[in-house]
Amino acid sequence: LPSDLSDLPRWLPFTILFLLLQTKLPDYYEVWMDIACNLTHLIESRTLRDVVQKMPELSLHHLHSHRELRLAHLALGVITMGYVWQEGQMAPAQVLPRNLAVPYCLLSQKLGLPPILVYADVVLANWKLKDPNGNIEVIFSLPGGETCSGFIIVSMLVEKAAGPGIMVCTSTVPIFHISTLRLAPVVYVTAHVDPTIFHATLRIFLSGWRDNPMLPNGLVYEDISDEPVLLSGGSAGQSSSIQCFDALLCVRHYDETAAFLARMREYMPAPHQRLIHSLSGSLRDFIMPCSNPDLCRSYNSCITALLDLRNYHINTVAKYVLVPAHHARLSGCPLGGVGMALDSRGAGGSNIMGFLKTVRNNTQKALIAEPQDM
Repeated sequence: LPSDLSDLPRWLPFTILFLLLQTKLPDYYEVWMDIACNLTHLIESRTLRDVVQKMPELSLHHLHSHRELRLAHLALGVITMGYVWQEGQMAPAQVLPRNLAVPYCLLSQKLGLPPILVYADVVLANWKLKDPNGNIEVIFSLPGGETCSGFIIVSMLVEKAAGPGIMVCTSTVPIFHISTLRLAPVVYVTAHVDPTIFHATLRIFLSGWRDNPMLPNGLVYEDISDEPVLLSGGSAGQSSSIQCFDALLCVRHYDETAAFLARMREYMPAPHQRLIHSLSGSLRDFIMPCSNPDLCRSYNSCITALLDLRNYHINTVAKYVLVPAHHARLSGCPLGGVGMALDSRGAGGSNIMGFLKTVRNNTQKALIAEPQDM
């Protein structure tokens, strides 16, 4: 980043905690960047696997900064997803070749991330400034054209909207200033995100190899693992921002839901995990016996904002996953795209609607009875 933040769009400083801005790697890694930049064409021409198998096995010695490591992880992540799913659900790759698997796993170990495309890759690191006005575009795209770009950018805008709230979470403000924590009302899906294309084309490339009937035994990383590895895809459950808000506001999750969210934290960068842990406390327990009605209302307004976001998420999943899946079954073409294999599952492998409704209900339970004004 430039040392003078005044040179950046006004919104950008709010995103520095989570969002990255890195678009180039040293020339040594040109082959990775070229393949990742041309991924859609290589997949559509059914040549990506051949190109990857001929790719040289590169060392990590020329990656010097955290941002370069993260961009390399993103590049190898999209290449991996393309390699595995090039032939769709009927012929996923069972083995990731050594020249990709070895540097990817070593890089992942250095970053403390799993060797799969995670939310922190595809959303937090996969963007660049298009012009000085702050307009953005993706660095690497997956099949789906504008639908893919729109989906990634919308997810990035959600993280941007969370920026001021995260800054409140991490500041030492008086407790009654919690009312400044808001989820900005810019959570929307643009007209460029087509439900049919999202379901039939893009979604499989965000799918992992855990709890996935298309790869029930996982994926072998050649010369890394003798047995298949089970890893989840880039679920929204891996959003550090949303889990930060849950932690700060003491939204409690239980049983399978809590276990799934805890597992999704393992797919976040280590500093994000530590931040979430540091925010977990007793804020709600402090507020409940308090006789200050303004403080209770401020807390409840934050819970309501989070509840609104989760209701919106449920409606969006219905529109972009469940309805297109239903139409595909009615059309008699269950093998298009991901077919029926992931119709009821999220990218992370959860039972998608059951999980989302449980998380929404747990959020609602966090509301507290407001004392009456004296």
